[in-house]
Amino acid sequence: MSLDKVIAISGKPGIYALKKQTRSGFVAESLIDNKRITVGIRHNVSVLSEIAIYTLSEEKPLREVFQKIKEKENGAPTINHKVSKDELEEYFFNLIPDYDEDRVYASDIKKVVQWYNILQKNDMLDFEEETASNEEE
Repeated sequence: MSLDKVIAISGKPGIYALKKQTRSGFVAESLIDNKRITVGIRHNVSVLSEIAIYTLSEEKPLREVFQKIKEKENGAPTINHKVSKDELEEYFFNLIPDYDEDRVYASDIKKVVQWYNILQKNDMLDFEEETASNEEE
């Protein structure tokens, strides 16, 4: 499944897979506990493929950040998202040395780490195929 079908819903923990469209929104399934919810137009939803991390020179797509974590961890889970703010920032700095520390907060890093671990647990980290199909279009 590509990141185009994975969403974060404001006010709800974790990330969700889009399942089907309804008249008033869509049905999403939690990647944490597999519970289905209906998401209406009043919910603030972010598609993971549209999220980027600010660096000093550009915006780095979340897919590339996940790819860097995957390479660093050899496909294994990464640090826990509940570690201290300093540990999260140090980890992210080692991963992306030029990330914009003024615009990327510890809470953002925490989400990225948590989302990576959820995707890794659900075996959804194959972005090479996704990149190849996007380049063909």
